[in-house]
Amino acid sequence: MELGLQGKTAIVTGGGEGVGRAAAASMAREGANVLIVGRRANVLEAAAEAIPASGGGRVIVLAADITAPGAAGTIVEAALSAFGRLDILVNNAGASLAKPFEQASPEDWNTDFDLKLWAAMALIRAAIPPMRRQGGGRIINVTSIDGRAPRAGSMPTSVARAAGIAMTKVLSRDLAADNILVTTVCIGFIKSGQHERRYAREGVAPEAVEARYAEDARRRAVPLGRVGESAEAGDVIAFLASERASYLTGIAVNIDGGTCAVA
Repeated sequence: MELGLQGKTAIVTGGGEGVGRAAAASMAREGANVLIVGRRANVLEAAAEAIPASGGGRVIVLAADITAPGAAGTIVEAALSAFGRLDILVNNAGASLAKPFEQASPEDWNTDFDLKLWAAMALIRAAIPPMRRQGGGRIINVTSIDGRAPRAGSMPTSVARAAGIAMTKVLSRDLAADNILVTTVCIGFIKSGQHERRYAREGVAPEAVEARYAEDARRRAVPLGRVGESAEAGDVIAFLASERASYLTGIAVNIDGGTCAVA
């Protein structure tokens, strides 16, 4: 299926690994130019080198803390300077910060909302004018199924993700007249660098990581019986960014192997 992404420009935050890297790779294969953003320059460079240019799309990197003052404007200007346009924004940056309510400190709440909500809002605000000038665009917010069906001990991340889902739905209505389509993907148990770093901290040997993923999928009662691959999420994001999804806005798509009962 031709997705109509040839020559389009995308920004992907948290683009150095996991779902962000997979989304960047999927869009680049379809011919989109992609700016991947993250805090670790070496991780971004490795991701850009690993993404094949088979579709003709270029991948460039920008090491930045998206929560820093003025970062949103700098990121959008970098994409416009490199590629001359901005069609797609994927707000993917974020890590799971999940604790029981009484263990979550005010600093935890501030840190989580700064990254997952306020920084995403700043990027959206900066992206709207160039999208509006060219007649439309796509904004895809990567959230979590915890924002739809929170687990015990999932604060503050479940609350931040619920806010991201609500923001998506409101923006889809506010921006519809500008042909700026806003959607969210609610991620379940997907392979990622943060899971693998946690396994390493817990002493799981590299050769045992796949077995641990399988064990965790069983523990989480994923109906499909396995952990999701980041590419499976990346391909859905690329579709939502594409011309084939031109009548989809305000939706929240679960990518979770059937885990979440809330559709």
